[in-house]
Amino acid sequence: MKKQAPIGLFDSGVGGTTIWKEVVALMPNENTLFLADNKNAPYGGKTKDEIIALCERNTECLLNNDVKIIVLACNTGTTNAISYLREKYRHIPFIGIEPAIKPAALGSVTKKIGVLATQGTLTSELFQKNSNSLAQNNGIEFIERVGEGLVKLIESGKINSPEMTILLKKYLYPMVEEGIDYLVLGCTHYPYLLPQIKQLIPENIQVIDSGYAVARQTKNILSQNQLLNDATEKPKHRWLANGNIEILKEFAPDRNDLEISML
Repeated sequence: MKKQAPIGLFDSGVGGTTIWKEVVALMPNENTLFLADNKNAPYGGKTKDEIIALCERNTECLLNNDVKIIVLACNTGTTNAISYLREKYRHIPFIGIEPAIKPAALGSVTKKIGVLATQGTLTSELFQKNSNSLAQNNGIEFIERVGEGLVKLIESGKINSPEMTILLKKYLYPMVEEGIDYLVLGCTHYPYLLPQIKQLIPENIQVIDSGYAVARQTKNILSQNQLLNDATEKPKHRWLANGNIEILKEFAPDRNDLEISML
């Protein structure tokens, strides 16, 4: 496998671009290929079998483009499909993303942590196992809310819409009333809502997501496998979409080394 091969990433839509930005910031020499499966977004309400099938299809697409590692930049995809993917595609490393409930549990004073995520993530076996363990061993109470409708609005370009504000108040206010001191964002789309979220909740509540940790783990695995790109050529970045390419362009940074196209 070549060091110059791109880092592959995929998500159900634009949410994975939050992870892409962390990866590029931490590893500016790397080539990247990001796939937005927004034709099938959102994943949150789909069955486990449906999620696995979509993740398998996305993996095949990235492998056909000769990526050297795959970042599953989707909480729902990770919690439902990453074990299957790692078993089937043993020749390539996978990096997953999960809600950052462990660091929140270690830092919480009130022992009450809010988790805003998709139904697919919150009901997954992996999330239930991890949250139950932290609840039993650390005395943590998780106040979980399914962010139904949030991803759909983001994918429709309605981040600052009245509908978004109504939904966020509906999900956040009950958690605030419960006395949370941490809010964990359990979907890669949700960091795009940070400005609104911070306006709606008290300043003492810390909001965390998994973006930087995922980028750091990706770098660690590439380093262990001696796959970090040490070439001097300017890196190339490609974003692919199989549905709405215009929404992907709205979230793209202004840089001349980024190509955005339809799959």
